[in-house]
Amino acid sequence: MKNGEQITCAHALVKVLEENGVKLIFGHPGEQILAFYDELRKSPIKHVLMRHEQGAAHAADGFARSSGKFGVCVATAGPGALNLVMGVATSYKDSVPLLVLTGDVSTKERGLNGFQDIDLCGVFEPITLKSLCPQNAQDAIIKLKEALFLLQNGPTGPIHINLPKDILLNHVNFEIISSKSFKGDYKPPIKKTEIRKCIELLKKSEKPLIFAGSGLIWSGALKEIKRFIEKNDFPLATTYPARGVLEEDHPLCLGLMGTRGTPAANFAGENCDLILGLGCRFSERSMAPLRNPKIVHVNIDPSVLKGDLKIGMDVKIFLNEILDFDFNIKSSWSHELNEYSRKHPSENFIDFKYLDSPLKPQQAINEIINASKDAIIVNDAGTHTTWVTLYRKVLKPGTLLFSGGFGPMGYGLPASIGACLGSENESTVLINGDGGFQMNIQELATLHEKNLPIVICIINNHSLGIIRQWQETYYGGSYQIELKNPDFVELAGSYNIQSTRVNSAGDVFKAVEKAMKTKKPFLIDIDVDPKENIPLPKIHDL
Repeated sequence: MKNGEQITCAHALVKVLEENGVKLIFGHPGEQILAFYDELRKSPIKHVLMRHEQGAAHAADGFARSSGKFGVCVATAGPGALNLVMGVATSYKDSVPLLVLTGDVSTKERGLNGFQDIDLCGVFEPITLKSLCPQNAQDAIIKLKEALFLLQNGPTGPIHINLPKDILLNHVNFEIISSKSFKGDYKPPIKKTEIRKCIELLKKSEKPLIFAGSGLIWSGALKEIKRFIEKNDFPLATTYPARGVLEEDHPLCLGLMGTRGTPAANFAGENCDLILGLGCRFSERSMAPLRNPKIVHVNIDPSVLKGDLKIGMDVKIFLNEILDFDFNIKSSWSHELNEYSRKHPSENFIDFKYLDSPLKPQQAINEIINASKDAIIVNDAGTHTTWVTLYRKVLKPGTLLFSGGFGPMGYGLPASIGACLGSENESTVLINGDGGFQMNIQELATLHEKNLPIVICIINNHSLGIIRQWQETYYGGSYQIELKNPDFVELAGSYNIQSTRVNSAGDVFKAVEKAMKTKKPFLIDIDVDPKENIPLPKIHDL
């Protein structure tokens, strides 16, 4: 096509996505978004047909976490768009970059309470960094370029664009695709005064602790943080999404801090005199072990800053500004932490009761992890996440995925599909409870269609295990938590997915090892003790 020629807005949107390196979109078509799908049909961008829009959002989230790139999901108006909400909120809580595209009724029909009409920008505004509502076709292209720029340069999280049907069908000039119709100029300021104050605080500190968040991953600062802590002998703890920022077998890595954190990380949080938070959010769960240290917080998103010294800038730029300084902390602090780690290994959280029958869930999960050391592990929500958190050592970002901030059931299966595709079909193991697995069970169809090397391990206790434990511990007894499950093995067979059932110690390891060798979808139904409890958090405000 030549400049001056007219193309539909839908055509231009797809071309802009192509030029910005988008290769994969997760979605589900519907009437109001069909103009976009018609152009996608002619595009080299691959579309992954998820069986539910919630699955599309979770899959785009898993793709982003495993690939380090932003994910893209698309849905139609009304019910399709609202089905995305759970997954978008999940990404928002964990600061995962997502481009969320929704169709909508035509502009002349909006606000009239007609078929599928609802204020989508109002719905998405509180769970996105921005919810953009174009007023015409040209504005839609400008707003897409703005969203793509922010996804790659600004604070990370989902950005939503609402696309009414008539706007998608209206025409724009072909040259708008390559024109600088959006002039991005986002340059995080270097806060010289605050950096000098931070340097002075670090120099005075006798027991500093670096608290690493996933902002270090999205800013591409992994080399800088490793150099910084090794040069200065600083201990480092992480949030859940940041696990793997520093290899968890590194002598300076204390592991996860907060609720479900390691003994060493929580001990450091209780006893440090200064915390330098880098690219983290300081959630209530992360801050649970803290007594009263000084807090220096560096984050590109000024809205999340907390503590005594707030520095609103990119963490990579910040680290490069302070890398040349020497901070001589007392070696006794490192020695104290090393001694505590030696005397209080993470395994002390776990009371193993290795019995032949019934199989304990922690033993099953330990065998799964031992049989899949090089695989990406994806969690859902429920009892099993505690055991995975305690057992799995993370050596690289994007290899242990879990929705920590929102924790929806149903995340695991679609997220594992996205994670596998985002890692270019690396072996992926989904560890799921029987309750959470059934929340998005329809994505077995997507898994079969794509023939991905994902091993599904269902920790089947025939109940909502963590809810039963809370009920029995704090509310006098269990209620409405028993599950009359389908036969998961036969169910997998109906989707032409290989499967097996195990219920004995030692057999789990063999089943996972065998399943991974197939390099195809495989489901393992693991019957475990329905009455086994997890260790309740020692640091948690109930």
